[in-house]
Amino acid sequence: MTLQTIADRVGVSRMTVSNAFSRPDQLSAEMRRTILDAAAQLGYVGPDPSARALARGTTGAVGVLLTESVGAAFRDPIAAAFFGAVAEELAPTGLAVVLLPANGAEGMIPARDIPMDAALVYGCAADYPAVDWLVRRKLPLVFVDGDPRPGSASVILDEREGARLAAQHLLDLGHRRVATFTMNVEVPPGWAPDVTAAASGFVARERQLGWIETLTAGCATPVTYEVHDNMEPYISEGARALLAGDTPPTAVLCFSDLMAAAVVHAAEQRGLRVPQDVSVIGYDDVPLARRLRPTLTTIRQDFEAKGRAAAGALTRSIARERAGDPADPEQHVVAVALVVRDSTAPPPS
Repeated sequence: MTLQTIADRVGVSRMTVSNAFSRPDQLSAEMRRTILDAAAQLGYVGPDPSARALARGTTGAVGVLLTESVGAAFRDPIAAAFFGAVAEELAPTGLAVVLLPANGAEGMIPARDIPMDAALVYGCAADYPAVDWLVRRKLPLVFVDGDPRPGSASVILDEREGARLAAQHLLDLGHRRVATFTMNVEVPPGWAPDVTAAASGFVARERQLGWIETLTAGCATPVTYEVHDNMEPYISEGARALLAGDTPPTAVLCFSDLMAAAVVHAAEQRGLRVPQDVSVIGYDDVPLARRLRPTLTTIRQDFEAKGRAAAGALTRSIARERAGDPADPEQHVVAVALVVRDSTAPPPS
């Protein structure tokens, strides 16, 4: 079944049939409906997508490169909210979203092999092997929650400001014995020997630096406990270890709301009351923060604003590339806000 088969049935040219599928604005609504009805009767579903992409020089798809598996990304409420916002923002453009795991199987490398017009690099380091494949393909790239490659656009949260707001909130309440609870894939779990060099990855580093700079300026002496990743069982084990000493901190600043929930549960297991004995602050303001008891003081990020900014930067990068214009390394910084709930209070007297 070909375009010519449809053209012969309707009595129009092959180009007219092609326009019905690919350039509907070139036909009247009645003519297009007649052609599509004939195609449906003959069992024709439309031009081959690969051939159409070759003819147009565009695939109509953009990739989102992930550090984790696709399944893990959808279990992450932060990633899921971000992907949803990106997809909704891109929907009117006709661009489809393809999720790219960092690693393929049986010799396939998604970043190298999947057709796409551009890509979002979500939470990946700029020197990540899959990122290198995207760069070598000369695709327009937008980096989200990570250091961009030179010449590429980026979208980040104001991570350090969020950390500063959380730390200052504790200082204003009177806390001086404060711990930070973060992630570092490069070291075994435990207390960091140097709090200024703790944490790994762009987001964790920025949050750690914001906490430490603010606490130090406020005459506090912070300590840092690091775990391998922001998931179980690492965070529960780390939370118990963080609170296990004879003089646990009076407050804990956490890399995520998930880590903060683990600290709240570890405090309960040890017989410590939150916030009377230990205050806890999270980061991100996912739905868990409102369900937790006590409700969690945290730093709110606007997932929808971040998704819209990323989608907008991506479509602008594609437009510049198609027009032959040089790339614009724009950086969009998404604002954050402190949300005070029930998990923070002055330190015990």
